[in-house]
Amino acid sequence: MKKKKEPLPFNQLEAEIAITALHATGDYLVLRKINLEQDSRFNYKTGQGTRIGLCLDTETTGLSHRDDRIIELGIVAFEYDSDTAQIIRVVDRYNGFEDPGAPLSREIVEITGITDAMVQGQLLDDERVGRLAEQASLVIAHNAAFDRPFVEARYPAFAQIPWACSLMQIDWQAERLQARSLEYLLFKFGWCINAHRALDDAEGVLGLLLDSLPQSGIPAFKALLERAGESVSRLYAIGAPFDTKDLLKQRGYRWHDGVDGRPKCWWISVAEAREQEELSFLSKEVYGTVIPAPVECHRVGPLDRFSLRER
Repeated sequence: MKKKKEPLPFNQLEAEIAITALHATGDYLVLRKINLEQDSRFNYKTGQGTRIGLCLDTETTGLSHRDDRIIELGIVAFEYDSDTAQIIRVVDRYNGFEDPGAPLSREIVEITGITDAMVQGQLLDDERVGRLAEQASLVIAHNAAFDRPFVEARYPAFAQIPWACSLMQIDWQAERLQARSLEYLLFKFGWCINAHRALDDAEGVLGLLLDSLPQSGIPAFKALLERAGESVSRLYAIGAPFDTKDLLKQRGYRWHDGVDGRPKCWWISVAEAREQEELSFLSKEVYGTVIPAPVECHRVGPLDRFSLRER
């Protein structure tokens, strides 16, 4: 019997030729899996103003930072130039599991692919994570308002580092991208990851930041850095008339459930420079008065953004 020939290995050049040919037809979209080891978008030129940033993601037992626990933590440490906003290179990675002390729910297992056997007896490496926190000038997460309370509860050192959010602090709508999930945004840039695993998502965030925005052409990381240093005003529209709820929702207000002692009300975070503009809107359009509206204002600096201290 004639021996079947083994297929020749598909080298990188052949892959690029095939991708170019598929794109040229206009009938195919080829997604590349994020591989930071082979990514050509890094700058690799170190300078005097370089800093360390962390892209971070957590997988947890649920949505409440008070009642639930981290079961997986993924961190990618990278060097960047704070003056030019260029990402230079990856300098470290960490991925670890932690046993929450109770069985995982079926929903969490289905979403994350993490099983009880994977976390049983596991502990996060406190020393390793602590060293990463000591180096960092900035922590970035895709939905930092979720990840930061969990991480600070487990590692208080992260309360002393500014955080940025690639979900909220890049104007994706202005870039004509209506959905903001990490998977969707990567897809629109031609990338993919194994979603809902901590290190894969952290690498996906860095991969996203290495690209330029599709409409403005601004590097995504530069756009994020410009917003990360802003102070914001968190405005609570206490006692807003019920029939204005649709107007408030359309403008970007969210419902506050009163868990921190404030009355239940609609709220929004705006750049501090827009505070007076927003107060004027509330007075005229919501409360129907030219006198100052009964609004509670809480100013938040970059160090406290997305933490429980913002609320």
